Amino acid sequence: MQEETARSAIDTFISAFNASDDSYVTTLLCQALTSDVVFWGPLGRSEGIAAVERFVLDIRHHPAGTGTMVRCSAVDMPDEWARYQWVFTTPDGGPRLAGTDVVHLRRSLIDQIIVFAGEIEPIAS
Repeated sequence: MQEETARSAIDTFISAFNASDDSYVTTLLCQALTSDVVFWGPLGRSEGIAAVERFVLDIRHHPAGTGTMVRCSAVDMPDEWARYQWVFTTPDGGPRLAGTDVVHLRRSLIDQIIVFAGEIEPIAS
């Protein structure tokens, strides 16, 4: 049951990237995140739904066009932490980015997000 709760919050978070209109982004984020969410993104640490909203809107306004964000793995959840993989693809074969997010849940909502974008390089032999 705990994984289903995490999956629901994660999928709602991801749906904010794919909302039909920017005006729906905040509503979706409020359904998935705590108001004091801590977001560890590519540009560092930020706090609050407004900070996550800025990140989501930046991705939605990608120079190559509005893309699609999808969860492309199961949700793996040991205790209150969960991880999943995602893929963001822009239209018409534009840039594609993949990564892994690690999230912490508190009372069925995400209160911490750590974004790992890109692939990890293998160890050089």
